Amino acid sequence: MFHKTAEVKVLRDPIHGYIHVEDQVIWDCINAKEMQRLRRIHQLGGDFQIYHTAEHSRFSHSLGVYEIVRRMVHEILELSQQLSDYEKIAVMLAGLLHDIGHGPFSHAFEAISQRKHEEFTRMIITEDSEIHTILQRAHPHLSSDVANIISGTHQNDLLNQIISGQLDADRMDYLLRDAYFTGTSYGHFDLERIIRTMRIVDQKLTVKESGIHSVEDYIMARYHMYWQVYLHPVARSYEGLIAMLFRRMRDIYRIHPETLSEVRMFHPFLMDQEASIHDLFYLDEAAAYYGFSLLRNHEDTILRDLTHRILDRELFEYRSLTCAEEVENLRKRVSALGFDDNYYLFTDKAAERLYSPYSRKDSGHNIWILCEDHHVRELSEVSDMVHAVCGSPTKEEHKVFFPKEAMMNEEEKHYEVIM
Repeated sequence: MFHKTAEVKVLRDPIHGYIHVEDQVIWDCINAKEMQRLRRIHQLGGDFQIYHTAEHSRFSHSLGVYEIVRRMVHEILELSQQLSDYEKIAVMLAGLLHDIGHGPFSHAFEAISQRKHEEFTRMIITEDSEIHTILQRAHPHLSSDVANIISGTHQNDLLNQIISGQLDADRMDYLLRDAYFTGTSYGHFDLERIIRTMRIVDQKLTVKESGIHSVEDYIMARYHMYWQVYLHPVARSYEGLIAMLFRRMRDIYRIHPETLSEVRMFHPFLMDQEASIHDLFYLDEAAAYYGFSLLRNHEDTILRDLTHRILDRELFEYRSLTCAEEVENLRKRVSALGFDDNYYLFTDKAAERLYSPYSRKDSGHNIWILCEDHHVRELSEVSDMVHAVCGSPTKEEHKVFFPKEAMMNEEEKHYEVIM
């Protein structure tokens, strides 16, 4: 049904050694302009402000997810036997294209755009794009099936579980890749052992009980990566500054749009109407940084200052919040120093649990263990470690961010130190 490439294509990768491509439709999608755009989007949003080697892209992560999916559908015996060639191609494409709708600065863009990246992803795959044309040329149903797998709504739930579960190809790649490029050890786990012990039972993706320790390592890796990397307050400060800059641009655009004529790449995201996939295509991080550099000389002092802070890494300080009065006190202090608190003070709440089984609706996407007695049980029923933490409260961090000029005297500097 699908054409093969003239020879197997191999791409060097620091996580997987080689990434293998032998299907022409996949190779064509890799080379499509929407996919190539992901080379110009950081995988980790603002984390490269802390971990200076975290310069890897959404493109490399997407290839890594594809490679894990490719291995799963060919190396897990039951998957190899149960899935048709069409389903294998569809789920491999879903792994490759699952992040195609991401905007610049990764999840920071969610605060800027009126559409979520998941919606842009579906639109790029199913509407007027080079990716859509490639998929339609290969098979008339392929674009809709790939989009459904990514959204977790495909009729074959096995395909959904491979892409979006609690032990899926997406998470397994980004933990290993992000740990490697940040130079941290938190995200390491035994991917080879997990794939080797995966089995399919009653349309559930399971792991044999002999692989449970590798799964526990994966759970711990995910938890530590969230708190040490993904939710790092310096990254949140950087991303918050970008959100404040766009807030200021929106406010100016409503009154004096002509003063932002030089930064047309931002216009679709400053209007009240929703941006198109073509608007998204032209706003990668290279375009955004060029726009920021133009705003350095804008007549508005707030725009000039915020872009200076973003480009020159003069980020906001932060404090952990214990009560609402702290925010109000800081707000008064910020205002007293001449800063507009609409743009120079913001709060952010982060929360993450070590592991929590999904509700009944999504229970099929839990982590399931194939026990030695041949029964399938949810992870927390088998792992003493996971069971012990399931009842623990969700860890939360509530922080307030503000210019360092608003700090009080040295005796009161009990906040965390920003590098």
